[in-house]
Amino acid sequence: MTYLLGLDNGGTVCKAALFDLDGCEVAVFSEQSPVHTPKPGYTERDMEALWLTNCACIKGVLEKSGIAPEKVLGLAVGGHGKGLYAWGKDGKPAYNGIVSTDNRAWRYPENWKKSGVFDSLYPQLCQQLLPCQQASILAWMKDHDRAVYDNIQWVFSVKDYIRFRLTDEAYYEVTDLSSSGLMDVKNNKVDPHLLSALGIGEVYEKLAPQRYSSEICGAVTKEAAALTGLIAGTPVAAGMFDIDACAIAMDITNNENICTITGTWSINEFISKTPVVGTQIAMNSLYAIPGYYLIEECSATGAGNLEWMIENLIGGISVPEGKSLYDHINELVDSIEPQNSDVFYLPFLYGSNAHPLAKAGFIGLTSYHTLLDMLRAVYEGVAYSAKSHIDKLLSVREPPQAIRMGGGAVRSPLWVQMFADVLGLPIETVTGVNELGALGCAMSAAVSVGIYKDYSEAAGHMVRISPPVYPDEKKSLIYAEKYRKYNAVKSALDRVWGEFEV
Repeated sequence: MTYLLGLDNGGTVCKAALFDLDGCEVAVFSEQSPVHTPKPGYTERDMEALWLTNCACIKGVLEKSGIAPEKVLGLAVGGHGKGLYAWGKDGKPAYNGIVSTDNRAWRYPENWKKSGVFDSLYPQLCQQLLPCQQASILAWMKDHDRAVYDNIQWVFSVKDYIRFRLTDEAYYEVTDLSSSGLMDVKNNKVDPHLLSALGIGEVYEKLAPQRYSSEICGAVTKEAAALTGLIAGTPVAAGMFDIDACAIAMDITNNENICTITGTWSINEFISKTPVVGTQIAMNSLYAIPGYYLIEECSATGAGNLEWMIENLIGGISVPEGKSLYDHINELVDSIEPQNSDVFYLPFLYGSNAHPLAKAGFIGLTSYHTLLDMLRAVYEGVAYSAKSHIDKLLSVREPPQAIRMGGGAVRSPLWVQMFADVLGLPIETVTGVNELGALGCAMSAAVSVGIYKDYSEAAGHMVRISPPVYPDEKKSLIYAEKYRKYNAVKSALDRVWGEFEV
């Protein structure tokens, strides 16, 4: 048998997964990639350490699986979008990697809007400008650390940086480039005049040649082979932004379906032959499939909120023997009916889809409430945030028959049911695979080496969709009223977030 390797670099964890040609997940190996917060609003990580973590994950999954490296036909890398991983002219990382939850450059999108620059560029950008995009971070860096800015040779997203280290060839794959604020998305090109209008014209020379996700972008070098255990010369495909990779792994290969991905970020999207502009929709980017745009609504308001709560607030929970912590938390949350808890949670630990300075918080706590109410509020708040995005998507298209759901939250049947109840639509998931981002990348490798002619054929062989989980009509009515209150709380706080300016 032969196999395909997918690498997925999330905001906090690196994962390597091996798949057979039918999409069966043979083995997974993961390691934490520590994130540092040197100042409020800053999230960074050591780029050299990240590279070595990727090497360890590749070596780990090969050893865990027992598969000989010559059986790996190809690989591709995916990762979180936005952020900045800059390579220096001195042959080293130019700075720490900046993660997509970073908010240091929040003033720049605000200023571009106030000055009219954004309005003039929107017909080309086809997306809102965000603090965590490379356009904003590079503008910040030019003003605050000019020596680093001038030393940059290549502007990379995380997966393009890791692929560069694997192959020693620099390319910028279009799903990430078109999400960076640096590209004329409407016309599928980099426009130096657009960059100059943003005050970062020098960046034009720092952008590597562009490639699509299933194009070959080099091969594993001897040096990388020694660190990873792969065979030198193994083909490396371009890969893609992890939200595209998850969508590909959910067989989003036509414009019929909508998917929601609930990891650290809440990603909600569908694909279209044309961009959707002049509406509530925040983001249009180029999809992994040439000829399609990815229509996206997103914010860093996903399941990372639960991870933070586990790490910081609930260390004292006693987990019954034989049960996992997450299964026990699901039971605790399920022990309270939605109508019996009136605590609300704003899931804005890492960012917001309400106000650029919004913070997370529990609203409505009294001495009557317990940790269980807070846990349920976190689950609900994440679902409400996703609903606010999906409502915007549905304002420009017909509802699908079901929403396809991915990300860490799908491991909780309770959360999947809650999403169905909150959204009022059936939920479908992918069966047999835990690491959707890695599967999407493996599918990229499969197409790049000619196993399948395109992503649609690859999905026909490698993706299996579950039967739908249907909403509970009574609970949907309860959640509709709670969602109204959630929005009232969120809106009321918009006027005070300016007091938190840093």
